[in-house]
Amino acid sequence: MSKTKITVNSNGSLRVEGEFEIVDKNGNVYGLGGRELVSICRCGMSKNKPFCDGSHKGHFEHDAEAFDLPPKKQ
Repeated sequence: MSKTKITVNSNGSLRVEGEFEIVDKNGNVYGLGGRELVSICRCGMSKNKPFCDGSHKGHFEHDAEAFDLPPKKQ
C-alpha cells in the first residue's frame, strides 16, 4: 500500500494524494473516478463539498506552516 500524503495549502484546500478512500458520515464511499489526487474544501464555500471547487480564492486566508502538537494526554 502506498503512503497517503495530505498537503495543507496556504489560503486553500487540503490536497490528498496516494491510496485512500473518502467516506461520508454513514460510511458510504465517495466514487472518485479512479483519482489518486483530490482537494478537500476547508473554507466551506465550495458548491461541490467535501471537494474543493476553487471558491476560496480571495476569501480564505491561512498561512499553512507546520508545527508540533503538544504530547498526547494520557
